[in-house]
Amino acid sequence: MADTPLIPQQWTLPEVIRNRVGDQVGRQRAMVHDGHLLLVLHSPPLPDQDEREGRLIWRSPEGEWRPKSLRHGESPVGELIDEYDKLLDRIDADEDLAQSAAEYFDLLTLLNPLVRASHNLHQALQQAREELPEVRELILLRDRAYAASRRAELLQADARNTLDFVIARRAEEQADSSRRQAKAAHRLNVLAALTFPLLTLCAVFGANLGHGLEQWDRVAAPIPILAVVGGGLLLGAILVGYVTRK
Repeated sequence: MADTPLIPQQWTLPEVIRNRVGDQVGRQRAMVHDGHLLLVLHSPPLPDQDEREGRLIWRSPEGEWRPKSLRHGESPVGELIDEYDKLLDRIDADEDLAQSAAEYFDLLTLLNPLVRASHNLHQALQQAREELPEVRELILLRDRAYAASRRAELLQADARNTLDFVIARRAEEQADSSRRQAKAAHRLNVLAALTFPLLTLCAVFGANLGHGLEQWDRVAAPIPILAVVGGGLLLGAILVGYVTRK
């Protein structure tokens, strides 16, 4: 049977395992047969990445890993977990500097797929641990994967709580601003109610001392304009009482 493109030709994997791997990576999982372990894992998800980058890692019955790790004494699975840890370190640092809702939203956009990927990574290693209980190395890798998954979940929860707090604080600020504006508008309405009758009377009779009624009684010439002012203020006070009533 022809090899699938995902599995290197030089890997001497049993055909049972090869037949279970399709042309696409699919979900993260572990496949075991006759001591052979094939881990189908995902790289840490990047922003705006629709498809996950697959990582196929094979452990032979003799305990050799393929592909070879770049660091001596480390397995390729351990290096993959290190990539998750480094990305979480970067997100943690960015979260400490984030202040706006948009910045926390960007962090959550990256954390949401990272939480799922790290959780599935831990589940795949747990499955491998159950299939090969005698391999202690898998216990250590599983525990590291769990720590990364748990850390991602905590960062996600912290970012979501902070985002909710920022949104609530902005809503309180807007509500407070609306209250101040409403109070200012109310004061303007009261002021307008107080002066409206006076301005109306002044507009009708003319806002000047020469009101045309001086010939009635030159001694009491100021009385008519004072009466207009007093009457206007009295009507204004009555209107204020009407506007401010409960």
